[in-house]
Amino acid sequence: MQLGKATREAYGEALAALGAEMPELVVLDADLSKSTMSKKFADKFPERFFNIGIAEANMVGIAAGLASAGKVPFASSFASFLICKGFDQMRMSVAYQGENVKFCGTHAGISIGEDGVSQQGIEDIALACALNGFVVIAPADETEMRAAVRAAALHQGPVYLRAGRPKAPIIYPDGKSEFVIGKADMLRDGRDLTIIANGLLVGPALEAAEQLAGEGIAVRVLNMATIKPLDTDAVVAAAKETGAILVAEEHINHGGLGSAVAMAVTAHAPAPMAFVNIGDRYAESGTGEALMEKYGLTTADVANAAKQLLARK
Repeated sequence: MQLGKATREAYGEALAALGAEMPELVVLDADLSKSTMSKKFADKFPERFFNIGIAEANMVGIAAGLASAGKVPFASSFASFLICKGFDQMRMSVAYQGENVKFCGTHAGISIGEDGVSQQGIEDIALACALNGFVVIAPADETEMRAAVRAAALHQGPVYLRAGRPKAPIIYPDGKSEFVIGKADMLRDGRDLTIIANGLLVGPALEAAEQLAGEGIAVRVLNMATIKPLDTDAVVAAAKETGAILVAEEHINHGGLGSAVAMAVTAHAPAPMAFVNIGDRYAESGTGEALMEKYGLTTADVANAAKQLLARK
């Protein structure tokens, strides 16, 4: 598939564009603005940008204070730093208070590559979903990220956005003008099974579906960018109409998209399920491509998991 920009780059671009429309928008970063791309906003609106330094927990508290004063703050850092170090403040100062703060954890997953375990955010979705009242979004490509940033800014309440480091496959070549929180996109229809994916795994899901089509297997593909609130209707329809669901995500096997989908399927439309994810383990240092292959997150892995699932259907 054709590669576009990294979702982190689209995040920075979207902030800079929104800054001209929303004078109440402010941006905070934990000394990583060149990497998170929030520097794009800082360059245009330096008086509304705050570099808090390497103090993620303090940044969350400051963002909550700005929100209580009527601002719309976006706070960014690497996913592993932002949510692991700032979780208590997110819980007490943002979730408990219901403050209108937006967070973006960049460099999520193992696709960041050589930076290693300390900087690979692989449990961020689980932690974000555990925060009451949080909306949790993992966009698939640059177009969806731009639309999701706008949706997050307009949403009243806390939001966690997940962004990646590498260039992402273009999922929406014609653009995506609007992002509807809690609504899945059916990218491809099929009758035999459904692959539900988000983030960087949407590309491999589509490629696997195309490969399986050549073998006479019709696969439905859902881009479930919003993990919380989940589009339960789309999940239930997929379970009933295709009879099996495979979930693919660049995340540990607990607390992410797979867990959310499994709860919906179990409660409303029991069906055979399978999961492609990192598992219950940490990765290591290496190129992004090598790590995605070693930990089973490639197109071939998705296709093989789909075939194994069909055998149990």
